[in-house]
Amino acid sequence: MDRKTILAGLAAVLLITGCSSKHRIAIGSKNFTEQVILGEIIAQHLEKRLHQPVERKLNLGGTLLAHQALLSGDIDMYPEYTGTAFTNILKRSGVTDPAVVLDRVRTEYASGLRLDVLDPLGFNSSFAMTVRGADARARHLETLSDAAADPAGFALGAGYEFMTRPDGFPAVNGTYSIKWTAVPKSMDLGLLYTALLGKQVSMVAANTTDGALTKLDVKVLKDDKQAFPPYQACIVVRSELLAANPDVRKALSELSGKISDDAMRAMNYAVDAEHKQVRDVAKEFLEKVGL
Repeated sequence: MDRKTILAGLAAVLLITGCSSKHRIAIGSKNFTEQVILGEIIAQHLEKRLHQPVERKLNLGGTLLAHQALLSGDIDMYPEYTGTAFTNILKRSGVTDPAVVLDRVRTEYASGLRLDVLDPLGFNSSFAMTVRGADARARHLETLSDAAADPAGFALGAGYEFMTRPDGFPAVNGTYSIKWTAVPKSMDLGLLYTALLGKQVSMVAANTTDGALTKLDVKVLKDDKQAFPPYQACIVVRSELLAANPDVRKALSELSGKISDDAMRAMNYAVDAEHKQVRDVAKEFLEKVGL
């Protein structure tokens, strides 16, 4: 084999290696609409800024599955909420100041897990204990304390994670003495409002960024005793990736502060109710904010 052939072969190997490394950046998300939209926004933005395709591993599953995928290197980043990281990953509690929760999550993720928590995307995505509008008006319900004082009680519908997470049902139950008239029903998140309006349940653990909240006759009861921590949405990234690729950090930082509560609700509604494609909703959002 002559020298030219060897060099050509080596160049081909390097080219293949280089291409595969470009495909290494993998974006993950949990398994509900908002997360998939956020994952697609991140993916499209990185592809535009880095001029290379990224791998999408969206709709992975719940919090612990997504987090484990990040730790194992199966994905390089995914959108997470500060309160979820604080209570479910770090097993902390007792703090309601958004800045303090963010700082503690950042510090412990960086030192113990070698993960970077970037600046918040701009919206807070908390649990929303929601009742029918007619019931709220008839029973004078504004807060969860009002619900606890109502002797008629409630039948609850919620997703599986809400029932098992310490910042979910245990937090509500430990803070408010709400009378439950039946064993809480665990159901798919997409069925919550159908179950509520169909009177299968009388309260659901929804989400403050659900698009349906702006369209349906429902009432979110205020968490007046702060049972829930703050849930600022942030991108969590493997520190190793950012150290090796400064352009990735620069690109991701452009998304910080860009997504308002209203914008997230609108995107969720576009996918869930108007049945628009996630990729189209993500593309429209990025164009709207000039990215």
